[in-house]
Amino acid sequence: MIDTPDEDLIAAILDGSESAFTQLIDRYQDRLFGLLGRLVRDRFAVEDLAQEVFVKVFRKLHTFNQDSAFYTWLYRIAVNAATDHLERMGRRRLSLVEDATVLDEGIREPGYAGSAEPVMEDELRRITREIVQSLPEKYRAILILREYEDLSYTDMAEVLGCSIGTVESRLFRARGRFKDALIRQHPDLVPGGGRT
Repeated sequence: MIDTPDEDLIAAILDGSESAFTQLIDRYQDRLFGLLGRLVRDRFAVEDLAQEVFVKVFRKLHTFNQDSAFYTWLYRIAVNAATDHLERMGRRRLSLVEDATVLDEGIREPGYAGSAEPVMEDELRRITREIVQSLPEKYRAILILREYEDLSYTDMAEVLGCSIGTVESRLFRARGRFKDALIRQHPDLVPGGGRT
């Protein structure tokens, strides 16, 4: 079976095809749930937010500028929905939740490559999660988009509604804050205790 390109599905949806919208949902729902799950810790809220995001997509699809990738537009809507939800809940920070395999390809600061021991891997996941959760929202979001969602700088700029230069500097600062927190809280995980 040949996958229909996003552009063709979008054109069909705009012409009234419900099956095309179902195909688009099927194509992106796992990625959307993964992103929302990393941004919002509550599983039930993730389900509600995913539905809210897809409703917004359906209602606003006519405004989508097809010069960019659909998934970056979808991610922008999702990040905004998650941020709005957390603000409504009185929480100003995004939380990171990952399954046991995410860290394997996720944030790895120089000097603390994963151990082969499962206990150490679990401990590294826990520490990573705690540090990322403690970062200000703009740094949490950019680390999640880059290190867990593997978005390009261009895609992150589009999702976050900022310039590539802002993405670069924010990511640099986010990684610096992550490393500083790691050195401060867990110097034993950094060669030389974090001293250079």
